[in-house]
Amino acid sequence: MPFKIYPHLEGEKLPEDLSFSGVPALAASPTQAEEWVPTRLDLAKLFYFAAGITKRGVFPGGEILFRAAACTGALYHIEIYLVCGNLPDLSAGVYHFGPHDFALRRLREGDYRGVLVEATGDEPAVSGAPAVIVTTSVYWRNSWKSQARAYRHAYWDSGTILANLLAVGAAGPFHPPLV
Repeated sequence: MPFKIYPHLEGEKLPEDLSFSGVPALAASPTQAEEWVPTRLDLAKLFYFAAGITKRGVFPGGEILFRAAACTGALYHIEIYLVCGNLPDLSAGVYHFGPHDFALRRLREGDYRGVLVEATGDEPAVSGAPAVIVTTSVYWRNSWKSQARAYRHAYWDSGTILANLLAVGAAGPFHPPLV
């Protein structure tokens, strides 16, 4: 099973009319962000370019789905969650990103950012954020193949997704154009 599915939760589709900034990933550099509150379109861009399905390959035995961030053995064990307060077009809550249908599923209603602030020891970057992206690993998806290395791969693959998030955030329309 390449996707974590919440069969009893309705997904809130993210916008699919995404545009490219034109800034090459290696040229983008994170800057000190000004006060910014993401929209659903901003979140859609971040999730698509960090962990979305970017290509489909068809072969005689079926279909292969390629994602924006490579994952050890193409087992895609890293899951992405959004914890946010009220955003312009999204209610406060804890959401799971489903790349299979490009949707967010609300797991908890309400503002749970305080839980993250407490878990990080009152980290200022977390306490002042309107939204926080969290990654987790579904270990069994990778451990049957990678065995003892699965633990290491959880960090390695999360790091790849987080690097994509940083590059997209730096190159995106959310910041002034890079010169």
